[in-house]
Amino acid sequence: MNDSPKKVLIYTDGACSGNPGSGGYGTVLIYNNHRKELSGGFRLTTNNRMEMMAAIVGLETLTIKCAVTLYTDSRYLVDAITKGWAKKWKANGWKRNAKENAKNPDLWEKLLDLCSQHEVDFVWVKGHAGHQENEYCDRLAVRASQQTNLPSDEVYENKGIET
Repeated sequence: MNDSPKKVLIYTDGACSGNPGSGGYGTVLIYNNHRKELSGGFRLTTNNRMEMMAAIVGLETLTIKCAVTLYTDSRYLVDAITKGWAKKWKANGWKRNAKENAKNPDLWEKLLDLCSQHEVDFVWVKGHAGHQENEYCDRLAVRASQQTNLPSDEVYENKGIET
């Protein structure tokens, strides 16, 4: 029996009309010949939060440990994970340094937890540069951000979390 984790590709993008403004995320998961598309949005949020939500929603969809390659055009997301910034912020009580709070600690907490459950390799792709799946995720995210009656990004709206 092969116990190696299933290899899954996740493509993500976030969008925001105004920053802050109404926002959306788009996620595509690919495993062998299976494809799953996910999207959603919030009435008031930021682009960075939507970039993070796209990754979170994709990883939350996985029901068993997987080897994931996650593609995103968000340097914020890739650098915070691959350079260890998010782990340092968490270890420092969600402080970037002595004077500055880390932004989006609610989402970083979720993302770090999900990354600990899988083998995740974050890969940066240049946005709006013709990468087929990134462009598709962008369309999903923009479409989601334009829906009526979007729910509240409660942490952002009610607790004033900086982004």
